[in-house]
Amino acid sequence: MKKYLLILTLTIFSFSFSQIKTPQPSPAAKIVQIVGLTEIEVQYSRPSMRGREIFGNLVPYDKIWRTGANENSVISFSTSVKIGDRTVPAGKYSIYTIPGVDSWDFILYSDANNWGLPSEWDKNKVIVKINAPSFKKVFPTESFQFSMVDLSNNSFTLGIDWGDVYIPITIDIPTREMVEKNIQDVMGKQPKASDYYAAAVYYRQENINIEKAVEWIDKAIEMSEEVQYWQLRQQSLIYAANGNIKGAIKVAKKALEAAKIANNKDYVKMNKDSIEEWSN
Repeated sequence: MKKYLLILTLTIFSFSFSQIKTPQPSPAAKIVQIVGLTEIEVQYSRPSMRGREIFGNLVPYDKIWRTGANENSVISFSTSVKIGDRTVPAGKYSIYTIPGVDSWDFILYSDANNWGLPSEWDKNKVIVKINAPSFKKVFPTESFQFSMVDLSNNSFTLGIDWGDVYIPITIDIPTREMVEKNIQDVMGKQPKASDYYAAAVYYRQENINIEKAVEWIDKAIEMSEEVQYWQLRQQSLIYAANGNIKGAIKVAKKALEAAKIANNKDYVKMNKDSIEEWSN
């Protein structure tokens, strides 16, 4: 008996460490994206259609699905995020879904170490469960995929895409709160010209407090030993956003000449276009 078990063990061991490598039917994939100041990573496996009917057949409706193949799909956030009305702390989570005909349930589960579904489902480990619409596509996607699209500083869409079905999940990022705290911390100490510049540009981009952006960009220009064309470009945009069109044109002309000297054709064109727009 012992001899039989030894032979069986050696046989399994030899198969586990085969020297011949072949392609996996559902290859592993990873996507990483920075949104605002937050890093998001999704690790998953990508099964393919291979002529099969997917949803309602291979993947049944109204049952929890691993949302991929092999190990459960995992998403991680470097900061807290918001999904629906729930705040999700920074960390790593399993992604599970319940496919439906017209909509899906999207679930984040705190136990990220499972092969497929947990051996025992624990509702206390469900961090988020929201319902999202299901959209039919004209052209099918052969291999299952996640995507991160519609990026802004404060949100993105996590897409689930396979066959003729697409599921968008909106995820909000607290970028503004993080940047505001950082700005206040730095401004309360000894800010440099680059700090004033970064804060001013961010305030204009997010349309937060344009008057304060004017104050900061002027301070940045004043403190800079050698003013660059890209700094002047931002100063002109901030002036325009604050309604000071005359001042914006004046600064844009300086930025234009500086860009010509630097031989930066992109900035030359941008400044010319802005001067023309603001002059009409």
